[in-house]
Amino acid sequence: MAATAASGLQMATARPCISSSHRVVKAGAAILGASSKGASWAKLASGSHISSIQPFQRTFMSSSVKLNKVVTKATSESSDSKPVSGLPIDLRGKRAFIAGVADDNGYGWAIAKSLAASGAEILVGTWVPALNIFETSLRRGKFDESRVLPDGSLMDITKVYPLDAVFDNPEDVPEDVKANKRYAGSSKWTVQEVAESVKQDFGSIDILVHSLANGPEVSKPLLETSRKGYLAAISASSYSYVSLLKHFLPIMNPGGSSISLTYIASERIIPGYGGGMSSAKAALESDTRVLAFEAGRKNRIRVNTISAGPLRSRAAKAIGFIDTMIEYSLANAPLQKELSADEVGNAAAFLASPLASAVTGTVMYVDNGLNTMGVGVDSPIFKDLDIPKDNHQG
Repeated sequence: MAATAASGLQMATARPCISSSHRVVKAGAAILGASSKGASWAKLASGSHISSIQPFQRTFMSSSVKLNKVVTKATSESSDSKPVSGLPIDLRGKRAFIAGVADDNGYGWAIAKSLAASGAEILVGTWVPALNIFETSLRRGKFDESRVLPDGSLMDITKVYPLDAVFDNPEDVPEDVKANKRYAGSSKWTVQEVAESVKQDFGSIDILVHSLANGPEVSKPLLETSRKGYLAAISASSYSYVSLLKHFLPIMNPGGSSISLTYIASERIIPGYGGGMSSAKAALESDTRVLAFEAGRKNRIRVNTISAGPLRSRAAKAIGFIDTMIEYSLANAPLQKELSADEVGNAAAFLASPLASAVTGTVMYVDNGLNTMGVGVDSPIFKDLDIPKDNHQG
């Protein structure tokens, strides 16, 4: 069981992962002690999990605003310590499958850590072409620093499954993909096969997380997006969630939780977020409500989605767009701080826990309140207004 020393997690205030399905992945690296303050939670990947996007330009009135990153870490306690006061998030005895973990830098990884810190056992699904790199990095200890949980132990990934959520079953896989050398050596990686493998290996799960998306034409305006590109974005970014829940629902224990990740572009215009990705996120949110009804009635499974604000990732920093969005958020959101990966992870842990037993069909915004704004207060038109600033920025 992952993070066996963690008795609970105390709330204080954008395809999947790969490993041979025949073996358990355990990176046996040294455990970092309490002095390892430098061991940070994984930096969060961009909300769309996309490979490229063209930045849009904007002049910011509040260019002098400092980036003040506030990290809200979940706390955990050792199993032999005294009970803590408050409402702990205790997921001991629960098993989670997170689809869309390919490194230690994305939403999926952050959610896996929060679930592990709460005591849940972690299974992951990784996009087939990324399997070898992820598995090798995990085995060689490259992720050990970012595996450190609040109690000092390392997150344990019980098993990694190859997964390509674009394909429901073997019959859907075209010959060119089957012959692709990036898929050589891997088997049973369609959604149906992965669900069957998890059932054979573990019997059931309690938590399902969808943390993957792809828009091959995301850099194109919607008017320039091809039918093929548009449908590809819908398939990989929204229908993949329907398929995952459809195939995993029979092995989910009643009272379980299913979570996906969305983005504000589903309901607001975000220039540069094209190729049908905004439509895909809108579909994902609509599907969340319908699936909440169907899965709730059928197996008492709660279905929610998290709309996360802009976060830094290696991929997003390389293209520059994420820096623009973070600066915009910092200037205009009610909370003037940079969002951290673990804040999204903590929200997911709450939604997966009994504390959210009556919460389903919702879009939970974890974006420092940016979604509530009707205008950009950094606009020159508001220069004469006395707009309050955060007085606690360091």
